[in-house]
Amino acid sequence: MGSVLGKVVLLFSCQDQKGLVAKIAGLIHEQGGNILDLDEHVDPESRIFFIRVSCEFPAVCTEAEELRASFAALAKAFGATWSMHSSEERQRLAIFVSRYDHCIQELLWRHRIGEIAADIALVVSNHPDLEPLAMQYGIPFYCFPVTPETKVEQEQKELELLAREHIDVVVLARYMQVLTERFVQAYPHRIINIHHSFLPAFSGGNPYRQAFQRGVKIIGATSHYVTELLDDGPIIQQDIIRISHRDSPKDLAQKGRDLERMVLARAVLWHIEHRVLVNGRKTVIFE
Repeated sequence: MGSVLGKVVLLFSCQDQKGLVAKIAGLIHEQGGNILDLDEHVDPESRIFFIRVSCEFPAVCTEAEELRASFAALAKAFGATWSMHSSEERQRLAIFVSRYDHCIQELLWRHRIGEIAADIALVVSNHPDLEPLAMQYGIPFYCFPVTPETKVEQEQKELELLAREHIDVVVLARYMQVLTERFVQAYPHRIINIHHSFLPAFSGGNPYRQAFQRGVKIIGATSHYVTELLDDGPIIQQDIIRISHRDSPKDLAQKGRDLERMVLARAVLWHIEHRVLVNGRKTVIFE
């Protein structure tokens, strides 16, 4: 006997063609399901169809393997990319930090009050500073000091830890290290970063200083999936705040911290709720 189902989220994308919504809705009906929420979008340039369906199945009617097989057959017929996620499956998160604590504080607090419905399994850092914070929330803390000479070796230890702990998603909550290509490829579209600028402006290091020197009137924060190219991955969420000529670089950083924590938390929440579909260098977000 396979596992039974309750609430399920289906993500489905393929080249746009007639009858897609009807076929998907019909399959859910045939399996005894009830659609709770449905969002769809067709990219105007690529003509790729995206859909997110939240549905509910009486536990006595449908088994997970049976439903997956039905969706797999439908996806094959349409040449689609798809995934199915049960509400019973909680994702396991690893938070990577350095010394800044504002982003991880936001994530830990939202997790404590039940807003982030996932398991924060561990915290990894290249400095020991935030171990007391992790201990306060009862989360295991691992420190891997990184130097140019030890970077590859330490990343290997980190990857082994993540595999051992069955980590699904890595969240970079102001982790001030550039991940190697090998690390990124181990978690495609499952590493979420927060960058303290409104990308693509001011990528790389010290963006608040860059913004101050350029005299911009708006600063922002960007959460994105990590790819092999620095600060170039598909964007999940962004926000901005106005500044003036009176603001110093320190003022910019202070104002930006509020943006960073909110933008990252929102991106993590959308990811674990399966509201994000990657579309090349872009994303489709079903809020």
